[in-house]
Amino acid sequence: MVDKRQRRQRSRSGSRRKWYFVTAVAVLLVVGGVVAYYSYTVNSRTQQKPIIMYVNQGNGVVNGSNFARMISFAHNDGFNTVFFQIYRQGDLLFDTRQLRTFVNQSHAEGVKIFFALYITNSSQSLPTSIYPLGEDGVSLDMSSLDLASQEAYLSSLESGYHGDTAVTTTDMSSPLKPGLLILETYSPADQQFIKRGIVGSVGVFETSSEQDYKTQFQYALQNSDGVLVFDYAALVKHGY
Repeated sequence: MVDKRQRRQRSRSGSRRKWYFVTAVAVLLVVGGVVAYYSYTVNSRTQQKPIIMYVNQGNGVVNGSNFARMISFAHNDGFNTVFFQIYRQGDLLFDTRQLRTFVNQSHAEGVKIFFALYITNSSQSLPTSIYPLGEDGVSLDMSSLDLASQEAYLSSLESGYHGDTAVTTTDMSSPLKPGLLILETYSPADQQFIKRGIVGSVGVFETSSEQDYKTQFQYALQNSDGVLVFDYAALVKHGY
């Protein structure tokens, strides 16, 4: 027969084991919750960064016949923003009706659209007719101009346009302060300039493989305020 003292000892031992088990579970739940919250926070911040695909009309024409395919490609590949070149060397490539359609198609896919203006001469005028068409922003691509001309274009854009502004530049020390300053860090030597406060870039033409592309992409995304990929035509050509 087991006496009362033995029963009490076994009861206490069982209670301690139960207490240890409950405590361990509670600790695991707390730690798991912290890890899950941290992961969610990091992922949310990353998702909020602009992940931009540049569409350069000089490398591959995108118009009304294939715009839907392009914007679907952007959405499916995880891009949340497209810089769509609509102006080249003084020529507006589309009328306002077409541009509104592009805006609507982009937004239907949940993708932001910036109208990209490729300016190569200071005599070329900003196409102010594009300002009220519902695009999310306007980007100035004007690296071939001197700094004074670039400053004048950006100032003119900001004074007349009330959406987001961006500048893509090959000048790694550019003093311009648009809403988004994108450094064209395509070459390996320029990746040292990827940092907070700017948006880094990946040039598909400078990648040796899909893995190399993904590595450069993640580095720019994690170490700057976003990433721009140049460009759609190259992505399609390389099958990335």
